[in-house]
Amino acid sequence: MATQSEGGGKDDLKTQFVTREGTYKLMTLSEYSRPSRIGYGQQGNMPVKVSFVTLNDPANATPSDKPPEHQTLVVYNLMKELYCMPYHGLKKAADVSKPVDKRMYKGTSPTCHDFNKLTSTSECAYLLVGFSAGQVQLIDPIRKETSKLFNEERLIDKSKVTCLKWIPGSPNQFLVSHSSGQMYVYNEELPCGTTMPHYQLFKQGEGFAIYTCKTKTTRNPLYRWVVGEGVIQEFAFSPCSKYLATVSQDGYLRVFNYDTMDHVGGMRSYFGGLLCVAWSPDGKFVVVGGEDDLVTVWSSSERRVVARGHGHRSWVSVVAFDEFTSTVNNCDRGENRSAAAAGSAATRLANASPISNRNSTDSQTLRGLANRIISYRFGSVGHDTHLCLWDLTEDVIRQPQPRATRASAIYQPTAAAPATTKCNSVAVGNSTPNCAAGPADGTATVSTSITHKFASLTLGDKRDKDHKRHFSLTHKNTNKTNSVSSSTKSLEECYRAYGTGVCPRLEDVPALEPLVCKKIVHERLTALAFREDCIVTGCQEGFVLLWARPSSTGVSQQSLPLTQHATAASLTPNGSPVGGTVV
Repeated sequence: MATQSEGGGKDDLKTQFVTREGTYKLMTLSEYSRPSRIGYGQQGNMPVKVSFVTLNDPANATPSDKPPEHQTLVVYNLMKELYCMPYHGLKKAADVSKPVDKRMYKGTSPTCHDFNKLTSTSECAYLLVGFSAGQVQLIDPIRKETSKLFNEERLIDKSKVTCLKWIPGSPNQFLVSHSSGQMYVYNEELPCGTTMPHYQLFKQGEGFAIYTCKTKTTRNPLYRWVVGEGVIQEFAFSPCSKYLATVSQDGYLRVFNYDTMDHVGGMRSYFGGLLCVAWSPDGKFVVVGGEDDLVTVWSSSERRVVARGHGHRSWVSVVAFDEFTSTVNNCDRGENRSAAAAGSAATRLANASPISNRNSTDSQTLRGLANRIISYRFGSVGHDTHLCLWDLTEDVIRQPQPRATRASAIYQPTAAAPATTKCNSVAVGNSTPNCAAGPADGTATVSTSITHKFASLTLGDKRDKDHKRHFSLTHKNTNKTNSVSSSTKSLEECYRAYGTGVCPRLEDVPALEPLVCKKIVHERLTALAFREDCIVTGCQEGFVLLWARPSSTGVSQQSLPLTQHATAASLTPNGSPVGGTVV
């Protein structure tokens, strides 16, 4: 009879792990889920995503007007359901029987969501929800209202919403990406047209094209971005709100100046598509993960890959920085403290991003403050059910680029930039992308996969049996001649990019080893967030777990009963909102 070892086997789930700052412990009574267990094999199973918002005080509110349970909200999607819960952190056990709002949808499933942190108060909190059928809904979970539905008739885009975010600093504009490889800028105050929109070219560069709608009156979408080839998996705005990073199924990270709509840098995955992206708290580094099982760190100031992390045994689904455990050099003496608590340096970096070329005295001072961060902590989760924590230290950051990589850093794509381009392509060092510009008619280009021959450049680790390296593509070319020539061109571009600054060899960049790499759930992990008191993870099985930080493990909890009664709202198959009750 097999017995479980005290130390825990390789496949045993971990309920705690040790780092340099102490022991993180799973708070089993603070998990968020629904009473019934979700079957992983059910059709239409969408990744569980988690969003947080801390509510601001309304201008005319008094302390008695603010419900204490609504100070912080957490939203997560499970299958066709969307839950909005009061978030108490580790101070009080979660009670899923008392949601702030719960909604159930028919014919489509929530795929992603984002709060408007700029305008959210204890009286009103606007939440965007994207769906698998392409619609975008604006709701208020506090008032339990459905404000608007965008792309209701699916005239703008019929593909799944992969990511959406409110544009930082804007109270009414948001950006939405679809699996069609296109992104759309909306204004929540404007309506969508009743007919299919017609576009005209606004700006074009290597690997992207931007269009505006040809209408007599201003309507949504305001802009359409066609970026790269294949699905746009995720995008993220820099902390200074000026730069936009996108990752696509073609394996490219592309960084844009969102204000000027110029491409300013990027890199390529070792092989396969990129699935996730995150900025460091000071905007100096971008971390990506994807189908190559690696986490890759790209420097926005040097515009090159500075490190790759080897730890996952399957696709990396989420990466995120932990701003609360960065190591900061405190001038006279070194000490560990939160990067977020290091004065207002990170906030003031909005006026001095490392990509910017400003040379003012204030900018130099702010860059000096940013340089006080000497170690970055970030985390990653993946389909291998593992949570990995990484430390990006100063010795890795300052390691010089290998001479071989510098000699071949500038890589020119085989296709020249179109003559109709309205901006100068930024071809400085490693920033030149390995892709052709999108077509003038705005349709997504046919993408081709990186061959398995190139995929054989692995790390030599034994892979899981269920880890199939198939690369999801947006289209299939029915013309055999075009398919062969396109595949040949793609293979040539892969080999030309490999070994350059766009895609350096494994031996050309420092290799990061995970500080922690633990199996924490049975199903693939799809959500990761760092809070001041805990680490939050979400898995495909339908559970959102809280891992208490070392200083917060002494919090007492109590179990609360669970019920299934909650109000709900639904979407009919054509996207029309319908009210109802779920029992």
